[in-house]
Amino acid sequence: MSTHGPLRKLDLARPASGSLCLLLAATLITSVAVSPAWSSVTGSISGTVKDSSGAVVPDATVTALNTGTGISQSVETDAVGFYVFPALPVGVYDVTIRHAGFKEYRETGLALDATVALRVDATLQVGAAAQEVTVKSATVHVDTTSTQMGEIIGGVKMTTLPLNGRAYTDLLALQPGVVAVNAGTYSSQAVSGNLNSGNLSVGGQRESANGFVVNGGSVQESTSMGTSIIPDLDSIAEFRIITNNGEAEYGNYAGAQVYVVTKSGTNQLHGSGFEFLRNSDLDARNFYSSDRGILRQNQFGGTVGGPIRHEKVFFFGDYQGMRRTIGVDSGKVSVPSPAERSGDFSAVADQLTGPTENGVYKGPVVNGGYWANQLSKALGYPVTPGEPYYTTGCTSSSQCVFPNGQIPQSAWAAPVKNLMQYIPLPNLGPDFVTSAYPDTLRDDKWSGRIDANTAAGMISGYYFWDNYNHLNPNTSGNVPGFSFSTVGRAQNFNLGDTKSFGPTSINEFRVNYVRNSFTTDKPVGGVGPTLSSQGFTGIVPGGVQGVEPVGFNTFSIGINTGYSAQTNNTYQVLDNFSKVVGTHTLKFGANYHYDQITQYGFSFRNGDFTFDGTETGIDFADFLIGAPANYLQGAQLPMYTRGRYFGVYGQDSWRYRPNLTLNYGLRWEFATPWWETHNQIETLVPGLQSRIFPGAPTGWVFPGDPGIPPTLAPTRYNNFAPRIGLAYAPNASGGLLQKLLGRSGETSIRAGLTSFNEVGDAPYGFFWVSPVPPLFATPFIDRATGNNEGQRFPAPLPPLNVSPTNPDNNIDWSLLVPISSSPGFYYQNRLPYSEHYSLSIQRQFGPNTLLSLAYVGTQGHRLLSDLESNPGNPALCLSVSQDSQVLPGTGTCRPDGENGIYYPITGGVINGTRSVFPNTIGSNGYFATMGNSNYNSFQTSLRHT
Repeated sequence: MSTHGPLRKLDLARPASGSLCLLLAATLITSVAVSPAWSSVTGSISGTVKDSSGAVVPDATVTALNTGTGISQSVETDAVGFYVFPALPVGVYDVTIRHAGFKEYRETGLALDATVALRVDATLQVGAAAQEVTVKSATVHVDTTSTQMGEIIGGVKMTTLPLNGRAYTDLLALQPGVVAVNAGTYSSQAVSGNLNSGNLSVGGQRESANGFVVNGGSVQESTSMGTSIIPDLDSIAEFRIITNNGEAEYGNYAGAQVYVVTKSGTNQLHGSGFEFLRNSDLDARNFYSSDRGILRQNQFGGTVGGPIRHEKVFFFGDYQGMRRTIGVDSGKVSVPSPAERSGDFSAVADQLTGPTENGVYKGPVVNGGYWANQLSKALGYPVTPGEPYYTTGCTSSSQCVFPNGQIPQSAWAAPVKNLMQYIPLPNLGPDFVTSAYPDTLRDDKWSGRIDANTAAGMISGYYFWDNYNHLNPNTSGNVPGFSFSTVGRAQNFNLGDTKSFGPTSINEFRVNYVRNSFTTDKPVGGVGPTLSSQGFTGIVPGGVQGVEPVGFNTFSIGINTGYSAQTNNTYQVLDNFSKVVGTHTLKFGANYHYDQITQYGFSFRNGDFTFDGTETGIDFADFLIGAPANYLQGAQLPMYTRGRYFGVYGQDSWRYRPNLTLNYGLRWEFATPWWETHNQIETLVPGLQSRIFPGAPTGWVFPGDPGIPPTLAPTRYNNFAPRIGLAYAPNASGGLLQKLLGRSGETSIRAGLTSFNEVGDAPYGFFWVSPVPPLFATPFIDRATGNNEGQRFPAPLPPLNVSPTNPDNNIDWSLLVPISSSPGFYYQNRLPYSEHYSLSIQRQFGPNTLLSLAYVGTQGHRLLSDLESNPGNPALCLSVSQDSQVLPGTGTCRPDGENGIYYPITGGVINGTRSVFPNTIGSNGYFATMGNSNYNSFQTSLRHT
């Protein structure tokens, strides 16, 4: 096997060294329990207890009481007066400290959020135990122990901010370092309630690099990489987005980690109800629209929560319904004018005319003898290869193909006359149209949660259900009228147990299951006549209803004639163990999840035509005469994609000094590249002949071929991610420095350096693209030569259950070459990773105001990138780039002409200029982990409550 050209540069690094393996073994041995990449739905409270002279107070009893549930926990201070509650459920707490000879100290109203470490230091006053000193907690807190960066948004803020759609994901972009972008490189699949999936760029990372967690369990949608469920806003207690320097217990994603915690019941019975109404009565008309669009939106629902057994068992439930009808405005779309619809292009004839260089015409000309013969038959006068379609002042067929810029209907392709009715007439001037059609959505979601304080621990169960039906009138075309209906359902089941083993040890165990499925299809009754009745021949099957997708430069019509469906399942098991040893808070653990993606029909089964003016110079003129630039057809095979992930870590938060905390840890993880259960994926390896399909083009190989595992790329086990950071709280004793930094605990300086691995995207299926421009009515006919390329699909490609010992020789690969638009996954890919680093300062002003200033940077490495696997040979293209170098009337090689067929003046035929895989393989994307990124930012926030 050999490498060739640009592929040689992609050979990647060596496997793990022996020392790293020993370190991993040590980590596994010390991990007496396992913990998740995203398990924590708890926070911690810690502090130091001193007396009025500054001496530490050991053996003081510290009690944390959850004011909502009435459940309390107690610990004692150690020899240096330190205490810690390593894992407390989210809620509002009162902390009470008692010791003989001192007045009781009580701090109330401590709002504890998920993944947050609160510091509560206390100074005890000498006095009788019956006396009490009560302190009202500040509403903002400087982070003096954690080095993670990110903000928390609570339930009150979520429900008081106006949100169209009531999705918490709409609030993510309000935080520093988060940018609402859509690069268009990732498929956006329908999510819970058809809402915002949360694909945002965080810290310079890609919008697919974020992790989403609800109540400690992953709810990632594995194709768009956004969230698959969005709970009702009134059911969310809070959410946090960790934007940089996450601790070692967090992994799998190089961007943000988004944590959502839903509400639980309390000792009091509470309920709420809501109804939000929006309509178009006060809306303005779009400037380019003839009337005001329709808008009717109702969102309604409620919540209820309370005790089943006081201080023992609690419940919480919610429901939200949404009914929406909205007019989808096409905007100002350029469409053919009435004159152009009749074949009259005299007003734009200059676009049919090209320049003349040294007396040689360089404009659009008839390409190929077969095409010239077809035009001659249709027009009734001779047309020759290389003849211009129009030249300035042409009034005779002896001068050009279309005198006076007129295309008579006798030259129109058969499907044109049937499809013209679906192209809207202008209603905004001579060649623009605007229109609106109703887009309707019905969504119903509910969830329930049970929390029970038992001898086995605090057991929590959560179930979420969402069902929606969305009718989109504008699925494929950018002019309404080609609608699809999407029916979807999202479900989540989450069961957790948090168990204390004495005052210094806590274990968190969780199992989690997420299912997200949807089906997209034409509304009942279809959307039009059969393909054969529209004038198409040679497309199998021809009886399918629907208008083929047809794309122009400024508008498109049509709809996928098949249907698409997707079902995702994620099974997750995770556990987290925390142990306080002196001034060290240790955590160990691991996380495993298994992901399934089953897809059907994510391609145009019976094709997709593109008209861009490559033949005549005008896209609509190409359409009239039936000269598309290309024809795309998909196999539409079911894809059964699977993936596994496992991560293990150990970390320590070491209180080196009362005002200095060091956080450090190491995470190891592996993630298999995605595989397909029937090996329906492919890659490209120059020089390697497939043994599974011996007739396949050389270099086009499949799982099971020599050196090609089921995952295409090998699973690598040397993925280590170290984390280190510090948090320092200056304690100025007076003077200017104290004025600048405030009192003890009012300023913190934090720094961190971390590394994160990231799971790649799922592979794609098999497509066929016409290797040369076809005919419109018979898209498998080469327009220039008349060669029949053959019907490609439907075809059982590849057959199931084949192997090197059971090869398949029945496929006629000549019907499929040159293979194009079928992406390959590089066979030496590795996990992408990124390095995060930050330096930040927090300063508290009074009890309600917090200022944060930070430098945040990231560097991404081995990012998944798309490159051309089969680039053209520049020298070969240049050898046929001039008219003098090719036979008269034949085309010359131009930019993007790698797939062209050229006839050198010296004789012979050049079937494309691609060099790595000549002749049999065309243009195919190659997904390789070879990209890099660099991000630097200054981030600031001011919070006042």
